[in-house]
Amino acid sequence: MAVVDDVLALGSGLARSYVVTVRGRLKFRVGSIVYTAFSHDESVMGFAFPKEERAALVDSDRRFHLPAESDMRFNWVHATLADLEAAEARELVVDAWRMVVPQKLWRAWDDAHPDGPG
Repeated sequence: MAVVDDVLALGSGLARSYVVTVRGRLKFRVGSIVYTAFSHDESVMGFAFPKEERAALVDSDRRFHLPAESDMRFNWVHATLADLEAAEARELVVDAWRMVVPQKLWRAWDDAHPDGPG
């Protein structure tokens, strides 16, 4: 079972990434781009995910669900943290971060962390 504390240090430790609180919600950003966000009660994690792959993810794994209709224009998927393992939640955060930073940054991170975020 994952909790916000499992990924909090990662959100501030990735290159160009920082943690903010907006209207009581914790969010991870690179510049002005939010790549991971948590619900007010920190039970749901929303994260960047390729639009063309999200339907397949949601259909194949009931732990993941699509955002509200008004947010479907974004590259976004939601997951209930309690349904995820801590390592899996960290991997989702890193994958979301990879979508918003230059390739040279995430390649350098991958080289420094060959076993992933663990």
